[in-house]
Amino acid sequence: MGLAAQDLRGDLDAVAAIEPRIATALERAGYPEERIRPKGYRTLLRTIVGQQVSVAAAASVWAKLEAELGEDMPPRDLLARDFDTLRGCGLSRQKQGYARSLCELVTTGQIDLANLPADDEDAIAALTAIKGIGRWSAEIYLLFAEGRRDIWPAGDLAVMAGIGCIMGLEERPDEKATRALAEPWRPHRSAVAIFTWHCYNNPAL
Repeated sequence: MGLAAQDLRGDLDAVAAIEPRIATALERAGYPEERIRPKGYRTLLRTIVGQQVSVAAAASVWAKLEAELGEDMPPRDLLARDFDTLRGCGLSRQKQGYARSLCELVTTGQIDLANLPADDEDAIAALTAIKGIGRWSAEIYLLFAEGRRDIWPAGDLAVMAGIGCIMGLEERPDEKATRALAEPWRPHRSAVAIFTWHCYNNPAL
């Protein structure tokens, strides 16, 4: 599961102790809420379903998949459905390919979501072996489903904008600069990432 509120606060306090601008932003915006997703295959499948569509559209597709496959959506059951059935649930050809890649890797044991590598980069490599799961999606999974403490999705637009606002930068930093900014905050970067989302477009800042 994701970072608990106690861990989130503790890690942010640790960073605030070495970075005054984080401390100031915490005073103004307050601590963020927990952001927790279930661990396992269904969360990754939901990530695939939600790619490049609105929240409402993704929810509609997910509801149709639940009606077709049941709430647990066993990977073998999804693999057993034909193209037209899944298309009727709202999955495009591309997303069906991604979903089948995920289900095949899970059912064959090529990826064990209950025992991903302890090293974060190795875990990201394992997750990105799934078609349709890029680095950002892998980082978000490790952050919100596994609660890893030092994930820094530097390519996320809201993270870039949020950290730019927190640090008082005139322009939004690019991915490389965002990654470099966070180096001193290891091993607490996950908490800072969650805080950047909390601060993004926050009127208190």
